Amino acid sequence: MSTSSPSAPASSVPPAPDVPTRRLLVKITTGAEAPERYSQGVTVAATALATGAQVSLWLTGEATWLVVPGRAEELSLPFSAPLADLRDVLLAEATVTVCSQCAARRELTEADLLPGARIAGAASFVEEALAPGVQALVY
Repeated sequence: MSTSSPSAPASSVPPAPDVPTRRLLVKITTGAEAPERYSQGVTVAATALATGAQVSLWLTGEATWLVVPGRAEELSLPFSAPLADLRDVLLAEATVTVCSQCAARRELTEADLLPGARIAGAASFVEEALAPGVQALVY
């Protein structure tokens, strides 16, 4: 007589296939001078993040001010989520990059930016944009 316990039945459910993470690169080229486009770019990046996409947000031109303390709080757009709230989520969960030339023209260094933001140049942008599986949007 056997005293061993019966083995558990094999699962009939196949393992889930590896689903590649969707990757979105969003480049914003405007700021307060074009508030709807500015807000839309930030909103799309945050929404993509909420859906589980891997997001890289690039800020150029006047958009660089988004990650300078106090600047996003200055802009309010009716029917839009507050930019500062969206920015904070992106800084915590996405890659947020300020264009190096744009930062230099505004005399900004990484010390001037909120934690989570970095400064990088065109070569880094091109490398990200041309990586396999990346969808790029420009606002």
